[in-house]
Amino acid sequence: MKIGCVREIKTHEYRVGLTPAGVEELVADGHQVFIESGAGEGSGLGDELYSDAGAQLISGPDGVWGEADLMLKVKEPQSVEWQRMRPGQTLFTYFHLAADEALTRGVLATGSHCIAYETLVVNGRLPLLEPMSEVAGRLAIQAGARCLEKPVGGLGTLLGGVPGVRPAKVLILGGGTVGTNSARMAAGLGADVVIADVNHARMAYLDEILPANCTTLWSSRRAIREELVGADLVVGAVLIPGAAAPKLVRAEDLKVMKPGSVIVDVAIDQGGCFETAKPTTHDDPTYVVDGVVHYCVANMPGAVPRTSTLALTSATLPWVRKLASEGTKAAIQGSPALAHAANALGGTLTCEPVGRDLGIDWTPVEEAAGQLA
Repeated sequence: MKIGCVREIKTHEYRVGLTPAGVEELVADGHQVFIESGAGEGSGLGDELYSDAGAQLISGPDGVWGEADLMLKVKEPQSVEWQRMRPGQTLFTYFHLAADEALTRGVLATGSHCIAYETLVVNGRLPLLEPMSEVAGRLAIQAGARCLEKPVGGLGTLLGGVPGVRPAKVLILGGGTVGTNSARMAAGLGADVVIADVNHARMAYLDEILPANCTTLWSSRRAIREELVGADLVVGAVLIPGAAAPKLVRAEDLKVMKPGSVIVDVAIDQGGCFETAKPTTHDDPTYVVDGVVHYCVANMPGAVPRTSTLALTSATLPWVRKLASEGTKAAIQGSPALAHAANALGGTLTCEPVGRDLGIDWTPVEEAAGQLA
């Protein structure tokens, strides 16, 4: 199969969807690999590493899109890239369709096959989302700590405090991979951490593994509002696979928060779990609403591309090899995990949560796959 990988063009996105090690594996499997020149530079992976591994380097994205039957990316295709997608071509990347109707309708119109990292499920886990959730969870605390500093508009509070001065209070909404990594990071810095969730079994597990300065809390509208009053930093870490994130903090709730307190919405890729959240970029990461600093960068792991690329591609490569060796139709029909990851096939939406959230007709993936050539 012809496999392609292009340079990411989203603002300050430095990750890449395939490493030279991955190229070497795919070439050994008998596939042709096409890489856009400079695609790996942001992650410290130069062109010579790709060519030495057996990739064919192409200047500019058009040639790669034109050659590849299977395209590998990191972030959702940008509007200029929709024009390069073609019927029957498979794109394997993060999509987060439920948060963006224009993107959803745009990729459906291309007639391509959209296989989403974030909805691939194995034994109830999301193995292609977890590596970036681990990175984002830890970065959320680094970003939040920075935003609490006075020169950038924060309270002027040190997250861990010092002897004789109380540490900051951190409220984390969601006890999944993002929330757990945020809690560990914040606790390690000495903050007073509360992590809210609705799953009793998960909270029992978190009570066992997290340090003593972390407290679990049954998440309810009242409980969250009460915790917001004293919170210095609030991290949104709620995920419903494939669906838009629930709005756990309403606009009026910000009025009970301290001026200069900080919100970091890691769920912004799925629409955010704060009503006042809107996507920002690494160029301009924050804005203020009712005195509360909002950090809502939609590609947080892109700030540490070396770590993120290596973590992501080690998880995606086995699935890339399966898609490449079997073809999209056979791979989906033979793998429940890839079937769950199929968000659109040949211009047909196949992800129920996306259809429900956006009001777009959808078709079960088994039916849509059966209609492919």
